[in-house]
Amino acid sequence: MSLAIGALLLAIGCLALLLGLWLWRRSGLPMGRVIYSDTRAWQPNMRTFVSPRYRLVGRPDYLVQTTRGVVPVEVKSTRAPAQPYASHLMQIAAYCLLIEESFGKPPYGIICYTDRQFAVDYTPGLREMLIATLRAMREALHAGCADRSHAETARCQGCGYRDRCDQALTL
Repeated sequence: MSLAIGALLLAIGCLALLLGLWLWRRSGLPMGRVIYSDTRAWQPNMRTFVSPRYRLVGRPDYLVQTTRGVVPVEVKSTRAPAQPYASHLMQIAAYCLLIEESFGKPPYGIICYTDRQFAVDYTPGLREMLIATLRAMREALHAGCADRSHAETARCQGCGYRDRCDQALTL
């Protein structure tokens, strides 16, 4: 009788382990230990990563310690496009830059959409593209307003610089 109970408990334990591995893979997180979460799903996390050198701050959704290094993960609530949007690439690149200054250079970052994940290699080219984008953004802010998007009236309407922008759409 006790052998049957032991076998049943072992089988339940194996099923729980397999279910846990399946759920982990489905989450899009790389295999490793989650060392940071800003999703508030577990507990509030007040840590903000700061780079005084690049005047950049941010809070990735997750950081996972893998055998290759710390990997930032950004979770999106929409279905995946064919390729990640440029703004999402710059966001994960920004997190990689912040992680580089705190933990060392990450091998890649992950953008998780509801139906697909993209691993984005943190290459010197991506890093330089981010730095150039940050520079262009600062120059546009210094000039007073960036060129607006004529295709996205909702973005113009919600812009924090709308009251000072000479290109604001009339809505």
